[in-house]
Amino acid sequence: MELERESRSAAHWTAEQYAQALPAGSQQPRPERIAWVAEEGLEGQPRVASKAAEIMAFLIARRIDLEWELENVVVAARVRRRGLGSLLIKNLVQDAGRLPRATIFLEVRESNRAARALYEGLGFEETGARKNYYANPLEDAILYRLNVH
Repeated sequence: MELERESRSAAHWTAEQYAQALPAGSQQPRPERIAWVAEEGLEGQPRVASKAAEIMAFLIARRIDLEWELENVVVAARVRRRGLGSLLIKNLVQDAGRLPRATIFLEVRESNRAARALYEGLGFEETGARKNYYANPLEDAILYRLNVH
């Protein structure tokens, strides 16, 4: 959560929201949810799913049927523009590609130009907006979609 709090443009969740999203040992049927973490390796090179100490980026997404929603992606300020966000999103696209006709949806703050450029560079298409979707500060959300197949 500390990493997320450092990012002004991230979707800010409470500890309870993270616990509900990724419950340990839950037996209740829920939408499929994934979380990927990029950590810094001992040699200082970023890797996904290593056993290193410092979390540099994470992604959370959920699937219902053939649709995925990219719920949150955060990259530490000190390692931005090094491809970690792209790596995590590409992993999501690859995973979603296991299903026929899968689609990934997301929303992003209108002012978050870096994230919007990343999504567009990965093939996401802008599909609309949600007026005053975000709070603190109040801002519109821009909606994106990627048809995986």
